[in-house]
Amino acid sequence: MRALGIAAVGAALTLIVIAGPSFAASLAPSARGSGDAGAVFTMTNALSGNEIVTYARASNGDLTWVGNFSTGGTGTGASLADQGSLAASANGQWLLAVDAGSNQVSVLHVTVASGAPSLRLTDVVASGGVLPVSLTIFGSTVYVLNVGDTISPGNIAGFTLSSSGQLVPLAGSTQALSTSGATGAAQISFGPTGTLLAVTEKSTNLIDVYDVNAHGVARPGTFSPSDGSTPYGFAFTPRGQLVVSEAASGSLSSYRVHAHGYFEVISGSVSDFETAPCWVVVTPNGGIAYTTNADSDSISSYAVAANGRLALLQSVAAVTGAAPTDLALVGSGQLLYVHDSAGGTIEGYEVAADGALTWIGTTGALPGSDEGLVAI
Repeated sequence: MRALGIAAVGAALTLIVIAGPSFAASLAPSARGSGDAGAVFTMTNALSGNEIVTYARASNGDLTWVGNFSTGGTGTGASLADQGSLAASANGQWLLAVDAGSNQVSVLHVTVASGAPSLRLTDVVASGGVLPVSLTIFGSTVYVLNVGDTISPGNIAGFTLSSSGQLVPLAGSTQALSTSGATGAAQISFGPTGTLLAVTEKSTNLIDVYDVNAHGVARPGTFSPSDGSTPYGFAFTPRGQLVVSEAASGSLSSYRVHAHGYFEVISGSVSDFETAPCWVVVTPNGGIAYTTNADSDSISSYAVAANGRLALLQSVAAVTGAAPTDLALVGSGQLLYVHDSAGGTIEGYEVAADGALTWIGTTGALPGSDEGLVAI
C-alpha cells in the first residue's frame, strides 16, 4: 500500500501548478463515449492548509485544471490509508472533505457554469472525533469515520446537512468502533437504501455494520470477520451486496448485509493475482467491480452476478501510473478516473459494456500528500 511523503504546499489558491497535459491531446473525442460535462476533484491534504484541486471535465472525458480551493482546515501531509476522504451529494451540489490534520469536516458548494466548476466554502466543523479519514452522505445525513489515537478511541459521528450547506451534529449518532484500541479503520459508507452503514477495519480484520433509523441515527454496531486479510476499500452494489478489497490477501470478497447484524459471505477471497488491492468501485448497474492494486500499478476487474457472486474478469484490466489508489466513475459508468498517488497524476479510462478499459489520458502534477477522488 502507498507511502506518501510530505509536500510543502501553501494556502494560496493557485500555489500548486498543474503542469501536465490536458486530456484533449490524448485521444480524438469522436473515439470516446459522451455525456454531460462536469468536474473532478481531489484534495492536497497538506499540513499548511488543505485545498480541493479542481478540474473541469468535458463531455468526452478531457480534464482541464481550474484551480485550488481552500477547505478552511488542514491535512496531515501523508497518506490517510483510506477510501472516501471526499464525498459528493447525489445531486452534485455539495462536496464534503475531511481535514484530518485539524480534526474537521468541510462543506463546499459546487457550481458548474459554462463548463467551469467553482467551489464556495460554506462550513467547517469539528468531526466529532480524532483523525477523520472517510465520510459518506445519504440525502441530508452525513457520517464521518474518525480513526482515533492513543487517547481518543475511533468512532463514527453523524451530522445533518442543511439546505445552506451547514453541518449540524446529529444527536445520539456517535457510535464506537469494534475496540477502543487501534483498528486501522479505512472507510465508511451508507448502503443503497440509507438504512445501514458499513465500516472496514484493517488492523482487526473486521467489517462493522450499523443500523440507521428513519431519523438518520446510527445504532451500536455489529462486528463480523472479513473473509480475507486487511479489509480496506469497498462499494455496495445497487442490490445492497457489499464488495470489499482485501489488501493483504490480494483479493475481493462479497457479502450479504442486512439490518440487525445479518452478515453472510457470498464469494470469499477471489484473488486478482496482483498485489495490494485496496480501493473499489462498482458500476451503477452493479455488474462490474474495479479495484486498484497499489503495489502492482494496475486495475483489476470483476464480474458481479445478480446474487453478488464475484468472478475475475481481467487480472490486469489496465496498467496505471505509480501506486494507483482512489477510483471514481462518472454518471452511468462510461468514464473511470484513477488517482496515481506516487506519480501525482489522474488517469482517465473509457469503460466498455463488457468492462474493458481504454486509456484516455493522464494529467498532473499533484503533491505527494494528495487524497481522495470524486467525479460529477
